Amino acid sequence: MDVTHATFTLERRYPVPVQRVFAAWATPEARKRWMAQGAEHSQDFVVGGLETVKGYDGEGRQLTYEGRYIDIVTDERILTTSTLHTGDVLSTVSVTSVEFAADGAGALVVLTEHGMYLPGQEQPAWREAGTAQQLDTLAAEFAATARTDGS
Repeated sequence: MDVTHATFTLERRYPVPVQRVFAAWATPEARKRWMAQGAEHSQDFVVGGLETVKGYDGEGRQLTYEGRYIDIVTDERILTTSTLHTGDVLSTVSVTSVEFAADGAGALVVLTEHGMYLPGQEQPAWREAGTAQQLDTLAAEFAATARTDGS
């Protein structure tokens, strides 16, 4: 068996309303800031729509992420299927859920990803660490905005 199957779940609490956190996923300009820094990014945030991120890894190889929106319930959940290619080689296939809930005056986000990792390509721990870093970048964006607009 050559395919590695792995699942991870990440939880984050953000000190802003659910609507603002959901908008950070739904708005292409915001999404690029925290998810696709320094990469080419496009996003059609509708059911059936495609999100594409093209960038490079530390070895200079092109990485292409393509995610398809399967289900979107405003301020509640986003379900996607996605692939990651290194150059022309398929690295991973994933199914991801992002769930949003009010948490006091803030928001709770629970992201769960089920991935299939092909041999010699990305490792599950790398994907989990990269996704965690993206969620932390989003937290930093909310913190920076709170300092400048008082929210």
